[in-house]
Amino acid sequence: MTAAAIQARSAPTPRPNADQVREILIVDDHPLMCDALALTLKISFGLKNVRTARSLAGAVDQIRAQGAPDAVILDLNLPDARGAEGIVTLRRQLPGVPITMISADLEGAMISAAMAAGAQGYISKSLSREALVDSLRRMWDGELVTPEGYSADAGNADDEARAELARRFSSLTPQQMKILRLICQGKANKEISYELSIAEATVKTHITAIMSKINARRRTQAVLLANSIRLFEAG
Repeated sequence: MTAAAIQARSAPTPRPNADQVREILIVDDHPLMCDALALTLKISFGLKNVRTARSLAGAVDQIRAQGAPDAVILDLNLPDARGAEGIVTLRRQLPGVPITMISADLEGAMISAAMAAGAQGYISKSLSREALVDSLRRMWDGELVTPEGYSADAGNADDEARAELARRFSSLTPQQMKILRLICQGKANKEISYELSIAEATVKTHITAIMSKINARRRTQAVLLANSIRLFEAG
């Protein structure tokens, strides 16, 4: 990412360095992966408490109940979130906390989308223990870390514009994010009303707010903007 893009997304509040990270939240729906990662972090960083969540909604609820962790490790594909949505949602709640995306998907466009959305780094699930620990330590010390061989130019060259767009999406409320997801699935207002058990007039009010926040004039434009940063789709 460019220096301007990095400066634009600088955390508004101080955050700990690697030696000060004491509480981590792992968001991953695979129990074995989650447990193995938690054990690795406890041993490698001397951590006593590693929190886990199986879904994005579970992570959000846990953060509200238990407070912000010092760092987050987030799986790309969750039961209730795919693509950059997890980063965008958690970045809204945790503006000063480093969030690491972890995945077996190393497609350049997906990495670019995650980094533009505010990830501190993007790492492969196939990393060795030593490489994983080294990558996390560098991220927690403030470095932006991406897979070896990745080039920002391989995805969308306009990182700053994508980062700004991700910030606009992060201003959506959870309900507005649900409605936008359904819009991207091609649902009509009446279908959204039925699925979310809210009045159709309420759906229209939310859509008006969504369009204003992301600076879109039509539903098709909103879908294109969401797709441009891989908000709901990983592949």
